[in-house]
Order: sequence, then C-alpha cells, then structure tokens
Amino acid sequence: MSMKSCYIFIAFVSLLCSCTRSLSMSDTDIVVKVKEQTLLRSEVDSRIPKGITSGDSLLLAESYVRKWVKDALMYEVASRNLTGEKAKIDQLVEDYRHSLVKYRYQERLVKEKLSVVIRDSEKKEYYDDNKKKFLLDKSLIKGLFLKIPVDAPGLNEVKTWYKSNSEASLEKIEKYSIQNAVIYDYFYDHWVEFYEVMDNIPLPVTHVDQFLRTNKYVEVADSSFCYLLNIQEYLLSGSEAPFEYAEPQIIELLTNQKKIEFLKTFEEELYKNAIKRGDVIYTEP
Repeated sequence: MSMKSCYIFIAFVSLLCSCTRSLSMSDTDIVVKVKEQTLLRSEVDSRIPKGITSGDSLLLAESYVRKWVKDALMYEVASRNLTGEKAKIDQLVEDYRHSLVKYRYQERLVKEKLSVVIRDSEKKEYYDDNKKKFLLDKSLIKGLFLKIPVDAPGLNEVKTWYKSNSEASLEKIEKYSIQNAVIYDYFYDHWVEFYEVMDNIPLPVTHVDQFLRTNKYVEVADSSFCYLLNIQEYLLSGSEAPFEYAEPQIIELLTNQKKIEFLKTFEEELYKNAIKRGDVIYTEP
C-alpha cells in the first residue's frame, strides 16, 4: 500500500470518529481535527521512518494518528474541566517560557562573550582553601600493571623486573611488553581508581583498606594469563583527594563561578543602563 493509500485510509478512519468534523476540500494537508486542534499530513510524515514497507508505514501512521487523537481528546476534556485553574496553569506555562528563553540567551551570551581561563595559581589556591571538600569516594593507587600469557617467554624475569622502580627495569618491561603483554599499564605518575585496575585481575577483594595495607605486590595466575601489579602508592576512600586528581573538578567549579559572576555583572549593567534610558519606571506605592 502506498503512502497516498495510507492517508486515504487514515482520513476515512478519522471521519468515523465522533470527535472530528468533516474536512473541506481545501484542507488537503489535514489528516484529522479534534475541536480546534489539527494534525497535519506533514507531521505524520515526519514520524514515519524512511525505507520501511508500505504496510509498516500504514500501521505506524494509523497508530500515531490514533494516539494523537486520544491525546487531543484528553487535552480537550482536561481543559474543559480545569477552567477554574486555567489562570494558574497559564502562569506556570508563562513562567517556564520566561525561564527557558532567559536560560537559552544566557548560554549563548556566555559562549560568545566569556573566555574562561583558569590560572594554575587560582586552582592551587582554591584547592588549598577547600581541601576538606575534596574527599575520595574511591581508593586510588599509583603503580604498574601487567597481563601476560602464562606461556610467554621470560615470564620469571618479568616477575623480578615489575617489583623494581629502576629505570633499567622499567625499560626492560616496556620493551618486553611490546611483543608479549596483553596489557601494560604504567601509572606511577598519576592516580588510578583501585577497582579500575582490579577489574582486570581475577582476584576478589572485599576489604579494600586491608588489602592495600598488606599488599604491595600482587601476583595472580589462571590457566591463560599471569597478572602482575606493583602498588607504589595508595590513598584510601575518605582521604583528601590529591590536587592532580581533584583538578578537573576544581576547573569546573571555578568556571561555573566565573560564569555566575559574568552574568551578575551583565544583569547589573543591563539594569543601570535601563534606568538611565528611562526604560524602568518605579511608581509610588
């Protein structure tokens, strides 16, 4: 069935509904009316995915039209029975529209007019003054993690190297890992969430604090792989977050502060200029 046939069928169905009135020949784009509400053919078109069969198009179109009619009927009944609350509803709608227009313009204003640059000194000062705000909700570690096939050559040597922090050992591990390791993750220089690493190791850990206090080196093997973890440093959940870990959050906080300050200044200037022009006139109470 073609889309034209589909619409002929829908129009026929709509004529059977008591909620509709006859459509004039000039209403060529109208599919159905409910009181003052009108559904256009183009609106139905936009709801039908391209490339589907005419049969599926018919089913989707009919379903959408029927749903639209039911929704329109419910709206009409609700409007008729909530006449006493119409003013309140209209005010809520207007308040929402007012807030939405204002919000959209503020977004554009900030994007076009505000260039946010957060200096390192600002970030560090904010961190030093608000350390208690940045408490970890997860334990963090620094170290080295390797996942190596159990049949890889030289595995016993790697088990010695990964416990050493010397440049020579790290260089050997890096060269070895290129050809043999499934995972080589070096994170001596930045903090990583503990479970982000442990998710790669078949070793359940229920008491994280105790585990970290008693395990500097972790060696686990299954039938396929050997897992080696060197925990160089750790921070437990509840500790103050280190600056480098808290830095992204600090940047977001300071950026939002600058946006708020910018908009307050803009509104204040807008107000002063309007007063000068006489656009704002206060009347005596």
